[in-house]
Amino acid sequence: MKKKEKDIAIIGGGAAGFFAASASAEINTGNNIFILEKGHNVLNKVKISGGGRCNVTNVCSDPSDLIKFYPRGGKELLSPFHKFNSKDTVDWFESHGVKLKTEPDGRIFPISDDSQTIVNCLLDTVQKAGIIVMKQHVVTSIRKEPQEDWTITTAIKDFHADKIIVCTGSSGSIWKMIESLGHTIEPPVPSLFTFNIKDKRIIELPGISVRNTEILIESTKLKASGPLLITHWGMSGPGILKISAWGARELHKMNYKFNLIINWLPGLNQESIKDMLNHVKKNNPTRKIYSFSPFGLPIRLWERIIDYIGIKKDINWNNISGIIISKIAAELTHSIFNVNGKSSFKEEFVTCGGVKRSEIDFKTMESKLFKGLFFAGEVIDIDAVTGGFNFQAAWTTGRIAGISASVI
Repeated sequence: MKKKEKDIAIIGGGAAGFFAASASAEINTGNNIFILEKGHNVLNKVKISGGGRCNVTNVCSDPSDLIKFYPRGGKELLSPFHKFNSKDTVDWFESHGVKLKTEPDGRIFPISDDSQTIVNCLLDTVQKAGIIVMKQHVVTSIRKEPQEDWTITTAIKDFHADKIIVCTGSSGSIWKMIESLGHTIEPPVPSLFTFNIKDKRIIELPGISVRNTEILIESTKLKASGPLLITHWGMSGPGILKISAWGARELHKMNYKFNLIINWLPGLNQESIKDMLNHVKKNNPTRKIYSFSPFGLPIRLWERIIDYIGIKKDINWNNISGIIISKIAAELTHSIFNVNGKSSFKEEFVTCGGVKRSEIDFKTMESKLFKGLFFAGEVIDIDAVTGGFNFQAAWTTGRIAGISASVI
């Protein structure tokens, strides 16, 4: 029996919107599907992501492991990831002619190293499916009368649809419309961001990175590990971004002013470091302490740490006292930096907040309050750490919403 044709409106021309549209058309080629995008261009975030390379997804595909990368929404995404995970994403893009590659850290990019490859793939897919993309259509209201279809008003005209899939990301105006319908919106706050720090230990060291660190925020339970990058404005890198994501709401309440504690040598405590320093002293008595970084830390960072402790440049290892060795060990495991503010992480601005997760059926991505209203992507209170996980949530929720809108 032929499936009933539906008018399906997708609000938002981003990753989730295009994936929802293509999935809906795949299930029922007779559907009248159209995308409403407020801007002049579509897929803007796809275009700029990953430094213009587009971090499509991550090699992690086991749903139980995948959900661990989501500070908000991991529990709810477990079932959706069983339906469509990162392996499925790779298969989808490769079946549509896009060759992908996996980098050592697990991130997956197009082999072209050009995000336009992903953009073109999505554009071609919706075009071949006959999906209409309407740009510069700013939605001003969404409403539904009893026993009637949905009405979407834009600055240009009204549209009517049996189903609506909202994929507008962190759009404040759309959130207000959704809230006016009766949904709860969790207040948005920045998620992925870097820390502003002015400290003589890191001034003039931008670009210096440490392969692995343990970091925690004083007077909280927030902690993370990973590479750290010193920047012109303070600190960044995967470790910092991870703790910023998990602590998004708590750090917002602190007005982004707090003490950051760094262990530059994860896995080592002060006593073991003191033993190692005494060994260095014994075997390198005539070497200048400034010129020899015994733990593999970048030499310029090592010099700043030694200077901060107050050790003179011409001091040999043989002249270092037990007290000084204790000070070095303490600084290497418990460096305290005052954070005063944040900066956005490149152009990849991510927020936590959005439609309350408990008001959505994650088996279908349909609203529990309104039949025919679906959500996908960052419009929901879901966000992830870096590494392709935010896109994966968009692909997964978009696809499930698109399929559900066609079959329900």
